[in-house]
Amino acid sequence: MSNPEHPAPVSNLADDDMQAIPRALVRAARRAREIAAQTGTPLIISRAGQVVEYPVTDRDPEQADSDGSR
Repeated sequence: MSNPEHPAPVSNLADDDMQAIPRALVRAARRAREIAAQTGTPLIISRAGQVVEYPVTDRDPEQADSDGSR
């Protein structure tokens, strides 16, 4: 998750549960990409205020950036 275009989310709240939320969201997004690649379905995301279908391949560029395997 060291991609400069997508910095790691940070919670400024003191509660321990709230501190864990950004990491949980990153894990959920990664899992959604995995499932979309396995099932051949696009992700539905918001880009620049527009809802778009985002096709996912087995080696999605965003996933490669986040796991450092590029």
